Amino acid sequence: MLIDFNQFQFKKFDEMVSRIKAHPQDYIDFDSVSDFYKADWLAAFPQGTTWFATGLDNGAEEFYAQIEYRHKKLTIHVKTGEIAIKSM
Repeated sequence: MLIDFNQFQFKKFDEMVSRIKAHPQDYIDFDSVSDFYKADWLAAFPQGTTWFATGLDNGAEEFYAQIEYRHKKLTIHVKTGEIAIKSM
């Protein structure tokens, strides 16, 4: 049986996205951008995934993060308690 490594990694990314979408409160609770970068769940994404975040610091009430693996992308935008999560 041959395993397509790329498909396996895409599936791993999609599974993490599904978990975040299903229970955002378990993943998106940060007091600072630094907290985002320290989040243990980021390691569950496939190796080679990149991410960045902005907001929250200096009294900002908005938080924006983007997580990417190859052509797949997850964006998270939190503004005044409302959470918007999009994946492509």
